[in-house]
Amino acid sequence: MEEETYFPDTDLDLSFTSTTTDRTFPCSSARSSLARSSLTLSFNESRLSSSTTTTTTTNITPLHHRKWDPRWSAIKAATNLSSDGNLHLRHLKLIRHLGTGNLGRVFLCHLRDCNNATFALKVIDRETLSNKKLSHVQMEADILSMLDHPFLPTLYAHIEASHYTCLLIDFCPKGDLHSLLRKQPGNRFPLAAVRFFAAEVLVALEYLHALGIVYRDLKPENILLREDGHIMLSDFDLCFKADMVPTLKFLRRQRGKSKRNCFSGGGCFGPVAGSGEEEEVFPEFVAEPTTAFSRSCVGTHEYLAPELVSGTGHGNGVDWWAFGVFIYELLYGTTPFKGASKESTLRNIASNRKMKFPQAAEVEEAGIAEAKDLMEKLLVKDPRRRLGCSKGAQDIKQHPFFDGIKWALIRHYKPPEVVGGVARKRGHVEHVKRRRWFWKAHDCLMIRNRNKGSHSYSLLGSHTKRISASNYYDYVHNNNPRKNA
Repeated sequence: MEEETYFPDTDLDLSFTSTTTDRTFPCSSARSSLARSSLTLSFNESRLSSSTTTTTTTNITPLHHRKWDPRWSAIKAATNLSSDGNLHLRHLKLIRHLGTGNLGRVFLCHLRDCNNATFALKVIDRETLSNKKLSHVQMEADILSMLDHPFLPTLYAHIEASHYTCLLIDFCPKGDLHSLLRKQPGNRFPLAAVRFFAAEVLVALEYLHALGIVYRDLKPENILLREDGHIMLSDFDLCFKADMVPTLKFLRRQRGKSKRNCFSGGGCFGPVAGSGEEEEVFPEFVAEPTTAFSRSCVGTHEYLAPELVSGTGHGNGVDWWAFGVFIYELLYGTTPFKGASKESTLRNIASNRKMKFPQAAEVEEAGIAEAKDLMEKLLVKDPRRRLGCSKGAQDIKQHPFFDGIKWALIRHYKPPEVVGGVARKRGHVEHVKRRRWFWKAHDCLMIRNRNKGSHSYSLLGSHTKRISASNYYDYVHNNNPRKNA
């Protein structure tokens, strides 16, 4: 196995010396030399101060919306116990290899003597990378140090030692959205789930754009699922930064006006004379990097915008194009311009070919018309006419597809119950409870029927009602996987 050749011992003591030298001990491979380096974690100063001259606890509290997270408490405890007040690599214990990306490998780890504080450690060997990829590594580290958002990862520590760069970030135990999508009936999510995931991704993109960051790598594989079922964007090595000047605009809108009077002829339930329209002024805050420009052709080919494929230069609009492709894939299990090969896919994107929707085999879900309209406005090949390019997420939030969402409370919304998702384990518990309930009810009814003989009960009807009340979604998918497809 690849993990075993890289880390044959998962309980490694990675601190063999207390010096700060970059020297590595002789070993069988350059990769395994990571275990022989004398590394010290250097904290992002905006998150956690490790200065030994600090006399108050406020200076060592992370300046972050999740400052009460147990992970920060565990890190603080480890630094307090350290002889020099710093967190060293010997405080970390590697558990297993999570995956390999374009730049490096990611490992699950936790602080020693604190199994509850788990992290993901991204390890990058700079000696194996070209200068272009080294700039991507630096870009990702810089962007991670800027982030402070519930749907974006937290950078707990930045390691620079020898020829390795290591980033200590959040671990998302539920995997990525692409893997979850492939577990769904028909490889597609129900519309309610698509709306939930799209709304959270939209909020994350809005935050990035407010910082002048163009993401350029939106796809289900880069959307991780936290333990609570909410999303977290990952992989920022393909981003680029641009100047962004927030503006406050005032919009004028017409709205109906009616005067109601309980003591007049109109009564309390209808308009009376004098009704009409009035003009209201709505303030609108816009923080969108509309001047962003780059000529680099990077990203995943099925998600590339036409202006990125042509190489004529692109800006913030590539993220809103990718957002439309993202919604399409969640709804239909494929991307809208996918061809038989990579080259044919790129030709379809660059051509004047219009996007087509698959023919619905059954009656379409309520709200699918609004979803199609949103995708059509996002997947406009001219970025000047594409929804979101001028006013950013504000325009997209106002689309009817997102009607009813209270954006300020979105982080507290309950994640959707989907096959293989967070609710699946709860569904298993419910199944056990239903089984226990069934036999308990069976025993009670047998005793009552034996004693009285005059009552008849429908066990099947009661059982069905119980299933419907407890976890109808789980029951439907266990009995007919294609019914909600």
